[in-house]
Amino acid sequence: MLNIVISKDNKVFESAFTVRKAVFVDEQGFNDFPDETDKLAYHIVAFMEDKIVGCGRLFEADEDGTYHIGRIAVLNSYRGKGIGYEIMKKIEAFSKENLNAVTLELSAQKRALDFYIKLGYEIVGDEYLEENYPHYYMRKTIN
Repeated sequence: MLNIVISKDNKVFESAFTVRKAVFVDEQGFNDFPDETDKLAYHIVAFMEDKIVGCGRLFEADEDGTYHIGRIAVLNSYRGKGIGYEIMKKIEAFSKENLNAVTLELSAQKRALDFYIKLGYEIVGDEYLEENYPHYYMRKTIN
C-alpha cells in the first residue's frame, strides 16, 4: 500500500533526499545538494511497505497563487507502478486545499514530458538546458 506524506519536517526532507540522491545524482549524474529552497519547501515522500520509494518538493513561486513542484523522483525498481502519478495528484490536492494555489509550475526533463502532459501540464516557453539535460517549463491551472 502506498502512503504519501507532505511536510516541512526535517526528517521528511532527509527521507526525500535519499531518493533524490539515488535518482538525480547516482543514476542521472546531476548535482543535487540541499539548498536554500529545501529549507522553505514542503517535502513529499512516498512509502511502500515502509520503504521510501519516491519524493518531491513544493514551494511558493514568485507569482501570487503559484507554487513550484520540483525534484519528483521514483526509485528505478518502483517505476511504472503509478507512484509518480500518485505523488503528483497528492501534491495537486494539497496545494489546492491547503495553500489555495491557483497555478502549479515545474521544470520537466524532456524525457518526462509525456508524463506531465498526461497530468494536464502545458509547456510554457522553449527548451533549455539544465546541467546539459533538455528541460521545459510547464504549468497547470488548478483553481
